[in-house]
Amino acid sequence: MSSKPWTIERIHEALGSPVLAQRFMTELNRAPAHELLGVFARWERIAKDTLAAVARGRDLAAAEARGEEPTGAWGDATDRVLSEAERIRTRGAA
Repeated sequence: MSSKPWTIERIHEALGSPVLAQRFMTELNRAPAHELLGVFARWERIAKDTLAAVARGRDLAAAEARGEEPTGAWGDATDRVLSEAERIRTRGAA
């Protein structure tokens, strides 16, 4: 991970999805002043998690390319992911 400080621009770039980045900006722009730090902190965590997931994915792809088995426990999360996606859709999120 980089030691650069987290800024609005850095979070926006780290999200990697124009839709997600727009949602971040919308939430930030609509938040009352007393909630700005909380909104920023939540999206900073999301950005950090996104970068960590990308790094893990790249590591797994590199290991697979070398013919190695992935390390750790990698259970099938398909049902959990689909269930979470459905829950999000019912809340009206994109």
